[in-house]
Parts: sequence; C-alpha cells; structure tokens
Amino acid sequence: MTSMNKKLRIAFIGCVESSFRALNTLINMDCVEVCGVVTRKHSKVNSDFVDLSSLCEEKNIPYYFENPQERQGTYQFLKSFELDVIYCFGWSYLLKKETLELTEYGVIGFHPAKLPANRGRHPLIWALTLGLEETASTFFKMDEGADSGPILSQRAIIIEKSDNATSLYNKVLAVANEQIVEFTQELHNGTAKFYEQNDQQANYWRKRSRKDGLIDWRMTANTIHNLIRSLAAPYPGAEFSVNEKLFTVMGSTPIFDTYPVNIEPGKVLSIKENELLVKCAGRDAIWLHNIDPNALNEIGEYL
Repeated sequence: MTSMNKKLRIAFIGCVESSFRALNTLINMDCVEVCGVVTRKHSKVNSDFVDLSSLCEEKNIPYYFENPQERQGTYQFLKSFELDVIYCFGWSYLLKKETLELTEYGVIGFHPAKLPANRGRHPLIWALTLGLEETASTFFKMDEGADSGPILSQRAIIIEKSDNATSLYNKVLAVANEQIVEFTQELHNGTAKFYEQNDQQANYWRKRSRKDGLIDWRMTANTIHNLIRSLAAPYPGAEFSVNEKLFTVMGSTPIFDTYPVNIEPGKVLSIKENELLVKCAGRDAIWLHNIDPNALNEIGEYL
C-alpha cells in the first residue's frame, strides 16, 4: 500500500498498440509515476507492433530496448528503480521469476479472454474463428505459467456477429483502458483485490500458423466467414489459392441454405467488380469482397 500523498511507482513493459494506449493512460494519471519503460526496436511476431521509445522521449521517461537473447539487461534496468509494481501489456513471451518477484505487487499482465478459459496464444483470433459470442478483458498478477495468475480485474465483452478483428480489438482496448484507471487507483489506495483462478476450468489455445488462415471451400460459409473476420486488420488476412498462388481476403458475406447441394465446393457462382461468390459446403455460398482482380476466375471455374 502506498501513502495517499505518494505516487504509485510503475515500470511498463510492452511493444504493441495496446501497450501504447495503456502507457498513455498511465502517464496522464495523477497518482502514477511511470519510472521506466521496456520495449522493442522491432518485432517479427506482433502485427500491431509499436516502439514506445518516441513516447518515452516526449515525456522524458527512461526506456530500455530488450534483446530477447539477453534478458538480464531488462532485469537490471527495472531493478534500478524503487518500484511498487510492473505492468506488462503486449509482450510475446514469459518473464523470468526474478522479474516477477521484483516489486510488492509483482507484475500485472493482460489477456483479452475470459480467464481461466482460453489461456494461451492469439485469443482474439481464436475467439472469432471459433464463433464465440463472448470474450473478456482480463488483468492478472503474472506467475511462471501462461495467463494463470490471480485475477485483478475482468470485464466481459460481447462479440457481435458484425464484429471482425478490427472492431473487437478496439472494443477490448477501450474497456481495458477503463480497467487500467480503476485498478491502478485501487493499487495506489491499497484496496485492490486478487482472485485465484480455477485451473480445472482452464484450456490453452495454441499458436496459430499461416496454414490456419487458408480457406478450405469444403467448410461451411459460416466457418469461412468466421475465419475471414478473425484475420482482418491488424492481422494479415485469410487466404485462398488460385492456380497455386495465394490471395488475401479481409471481408466476406455468407449466404446460407440457398444453392443446390450437388454443386461442388469451390465453384465460382458469380463475379461482380472485385467480388467473388463461391460455393461452400452443403447449400451455402460466400461473397468475398475487395479481391485482387488477378484472382477473379470465370464463372463456373473452381478455386
């Protein structure tokens, strides 16, 4: 617990868009002093990568670029401050035990899923791909496991049928920033409460690969549509093959129970401007929007 007159001394770790927004929120809180920031110069694994150093320079906050092959430097950088807590939002690997135990409140992590369910990788992508109707924004005290520590704050978020990765991402970040203000004030006041997760209710989502984004026309239209909306910006898009060349699709409209079941999946049913209507499983079809003209086959041909 900090004195009411003493600011909560925070160090921040992150390198994505959610990190940038959260750091901006903390900088503008009167009860907070952001003592130092750990970020990255570049990242090959984060499609929404943001280098936080420019914001740090603007606000005169010390920062450190982590080398993933030499993480001891991060620990030494953080250890140089007298910290109350560390926030780690938007980081692609687990922290070492010595870092987790460095401060009174430990390290607060963020996971956009309804923990203890759906721990692990790519939670927004999997939630949309699997057609879930609800997710959550969850902050928790990090331990040596993946997303398994005691929960500090959690709010449910409804996934609308009209949501794609872009809209759901923004919806989650808006809720998350409200939570950050709330629980940071509670940490400052000494009123924050943590709740242990029930590991019996946990499952872990695996890391997705590029092949997980490939459309198989034998899927239902709804399954293909969910895949496409899950990989909209900031993600790289779903893909389909034409003459062994891959094309990206970022938007679609499913058509249900309309076409004869004896039409094979993958058949091009209609073309208009840069859009394709393709037969799927059963009696379904799907419109693909804003397609590269090089992918537009003739009606009656197959993808």
